[in-house]
Amino acid sequence: MQLTGIHHLTAVTARASENHAFYTQVLGLRLVKKTVNQDDVSAYHLFYADGAASPGTDLTFFDWPVGRERRGAHSVCRTGLRVGSAESLAWWRDRLSQHELVVGEIHERDGRATLDFEDPEGQRFALVNDDGGFALNPWDQSPVPLEHQIRGLGPIMLCVPQLKRTADVLIELMNMREERTYTLPGAPDEAGESEDLDVHVFAMDEGGPAAELHVVVDPNAPIARQGAGGVHHVAFRTPNFDEYAAWHKRLIEAGYPNSGPINRFYFRSLYFREPNGILFEIATDGPGFASDEPMESLGETLALPPFLEDRRAEIEAGLKPL
Repeated sequence: MQLTGIHHLTAVTARASENHAFYTQVLGLRLVKKTVNQDDVSAYHLFYADGAASPGTDLTFFDWPVGRERRGAHSVCRTGLRVGSAESLAWWRDRLSQHELVVGEIHERDGRATLDFEDPEGQRFALVNDDGGFALNPWDQSPVPLEHQIRGLGPIMLCVPQLKRTADVLIELMNMREERTYTLPGAPDEAGESEDLDVHVFAMDEGGPAAELHVVVDPNAPIARQGAGGVHHVAFRTPNFDEYAAWHKRLIEAGYPNSGPINRFYFRSLYFREPNGILFEIATDGPGFASDEPMESLGETLALPPFLEDRRAEIEAGLKPL
């Protein structure tokens, strides 16, 4: 029983309209589902992905009127987005700089060419060259040329104060394997000194950047506080309902607190927290976002799962137009 990679990552925005403009017009992702948070229908839940709304490409946002995230440990601290070449990284460096965003320099991290940047609310990303090792399902209406379009998620970086309990869950419960370690420079202290931080790479299934967690160990980092510009949870792929049920059974048998099975209509979900408090989800690849809309018109209107359809008028009245 193997998780097959990153399914989606859900973050928080306090500015849904600006968020929509940035992710579709600057990053060139497709809005594949405009819906609401099923646990808080006053908030949008926006799903951006590739042209085919493929699992593993979904970057999603809850629209909540909250303050900015406080950065620190016990959190997802950077989200990888894959591109297909070194030339794409250079193209993105120019594009993001033109939009006056926080952008780093192209550098090597864990043997891969990488470009760090932040969105307008401070959401932290890394564009990672995967050398075209994964299929691309382009969006033909994207303002980004096909050869430079974002191919999907991964790797995902977690920040924790100590490794052991998280590693135990990843290996013993979630069947991941620790493949390697590398170091990152830590934040400077009051004297301007810094120590390198160890990063442990855990892989699922066949591995590669679409199926990796990079766990940064920083015992001196403050505790993060969730907010706009921060991540709410990361979800992992399971291919079918049978394996999804087996994961629920595994959590129960291990005595691990969890949400129990939840039908999100577009996929099935199962939530639990790893020992440092980071929220994990196991999600099925199907049924998919074309369950209630034609593939060619995904995201063009407000979509509601059947169990919310009788509240459409109320829900629409509470949402601001994008």
